[in-house]
Amino acid sequence: MRGSQALIGALVESGVQVCFANPGTSEMHFVAALDTVPQMRGVLGLFEGVCTGAADGYGRMAGKPACTLLHLGPGLANGLANLHNARRAGSPVVNVVGDHATFHKRYDAPLESDIESLARPMSTWYRSTRSPSEVASDASAAVAAALGPPFGVATLVLPADVSWSEVPESTGQMFRPEAIGPSAGRLVGAEAVEQIAKILSSGERTALLLGGRAFRAGALRSASRVSVATGAKLLGETFPGRMERGAGLPAVERLAYLGEFAALQLDGISHLVLVDAKSPVTAFAYPGRPSDLVPESCAVHTGAAGGDAVAGALDALAEALGAGSGPYLPAPESRPEVAPGPLTPASAAAVVGALLPEGAIVSDEGITAGLYFSGATEGAPPHDWLCPSGNAIGQGLPVATGAAVACPDRPVIAVQADGSAMYTIQALWTQAREGLDVTTVILDNRSYAILNFELKRVGAEEGGKVAATLLDLSDPDLDFVGLARSMGVPAVRAESSEDLAEAFGRAVSEPGPHLIQAVLEKGGGF
Repeated sequence: MRGSQALIGALVESGVQVCFANPGTSEMHFVAALDTVPQMRGVLGLFEGVCTGAADGYGRMAGKPACTLLHLGPGLANGLANLHNARRAGSPVVNVVGDHATFHKRYDAPLESDIESLARPMSTWYRSTRSPSEVASDASAAVAAALGPPFGVATLVLPADVSWSEVPESTGQMFRPEAIGPSAGRLVGAEAVEQIAKILSSGERTALLLGGRAFRAGALRSASRVSVATGAKLLGETFPGRMERGAGLPAVERLAYLGEFAALQLDGISHLVLVDAKSPVTAFAYPGRPSDLVPESCAVHTGAAGGDAVAGALDALAEALGAGSGPYLPAPESRPEVAPGPLTPASAAAVVGALLPEGAIVSDEGITAGLYFSGATEGAPPHDWLCPSGNAIGQGLPVATGAAVACPDRPVIAVQADGSAMYTIQALWTQAREGLDVTTVILDNRSYAILNFELKRVGAEEGGKVAATLLDLSDPDLDFVGLARSMGVPAVRAESSEDLAEAFGRAVSEPGPHLIQAVLEKGGGF
């Protein structure tokens, strides 16, 4: 057995069944070994950012890691933006990064680089395996690290000679994990729970800020029970990695992206209790405006941290308040009306809200034009909503791809801005090759509309024609129908609500990938 076979075998034994790969010469023995370990599914991505984003989407939905296969430091670097998003979302991911053979590194070949320096900022765990006898146990340790706590990205570097060398019989101890759920993690002590219960019962204005795994169904119900029992305001992070939502589940008011609006949501709160969430700050610095969104008179408390058993902590809190079997506030079933006429962000959202299938998974990278979609789908049948937790754009299509691999029996919808779609458009090809049930709605406003908006907010009023050119996506217009069809994805153009409703309804009723280019007014968004 070669090291590559031992590595893949150990990954499979540890629960990893999918590899999103963009390999090079140093990884050829890994590629060849896939034929000898049929339990591992190899999925080709045409760009490393597609592979890392797909592994993120897979991890969010499966609760266990897929692995990536990346080519040395530059290949890893091409995937770092979506590893940043995965890290922020707490997604379990195992990176396998090929490296030069150990005896070759001293020659400083053209692709030689400092892989560790590239990997460390996005990884909760890092190791370079040095011996064929250690490769299996190192792979198993990587899976264990990704499944935490803390949950996140583990990076294992695989030198080429370790991959091609023969492995001794003893391969070390294997890790046999369970998938991450909202109950996974460290238990929160009874004393800490009682302290939070007293704060929420104090009669002062309080709020729960939910994030991460607190957005899973059971945890949401417990959080809503706490809110009903105490009057605490129920808030959510702006961009949680995965939300279970829809009719019958508690609706959570997410903090606004704009700091001014988020400050209004928090105004008057005396105690803010964080549940798998970070204390809220603005996404960027703005001249003359505070970065910290917490009111000066507000005390911040941690109810459950990212590595804690979030659902258990909320259950215990509800019990401590005498609300363990009490009422919660479910979102009522509702669907928006589809109004005929030209497409706007609001009317496009109404179409998706009216027709969203039960059990759908929505990968939301709609940016400004996607603002209306969350509200339009709040009363739709139960579904999952995946956000760009790290705010690095280019995750929408890859995350949808990975989610579809993880959940082949569920329809996946990508609500996708046009500018960010072009970062990882190659994901469409992977969707076509794998026959994935992903419907992509491109919100085509021919603009980096969020940056046009931010240009004014940061006080750069001097921006003129040159600045406008750098934020404009026309001349020439992007033909997403042509791009999709060239990669094997059926695609149509929609210019009215009627067009979008007909195309979207057909796409979600048919298996396989589809793309709809929803043409909006230029620059349309907020």
